[in-house]
Amino acid sequence: MATMILTDCIGCGACLPECPNTAISEGEQIYFIDSNRCTECVGFHDAEACAAVCPVDVCLPNPDVIESEAQLLAKAKRLHPEKTFGPDIPSHFRR
Repeated sequence: MATMILTDCIGCGACLPECPNTAISEGEQIYFIDSNRCTECVGFHDAEACAAVCPVDVCLPNPDVIESEAQLLAKAKRLHPEKTFGPDIPSHFRR
């Protein structure tokens, strides 16, 4: 699942620099996550970085965008062709 930001977002921007895929953007009042760019941090972190820093816990899995680890890793590879993703990649699927 791609991560999403709920409307309870306080607009603090803590999540913005944490995303390895530049999937987070500032909206008029809250931030939002582009599900086409969100890899749930697979390949970069063992948990969603935005959720880890969110002071109001509004970065949650989007139940409308369900993706497997393989699909998220393929997206990460497409977004970061310069990066090598080995067999021991960080992933919340492996916790």
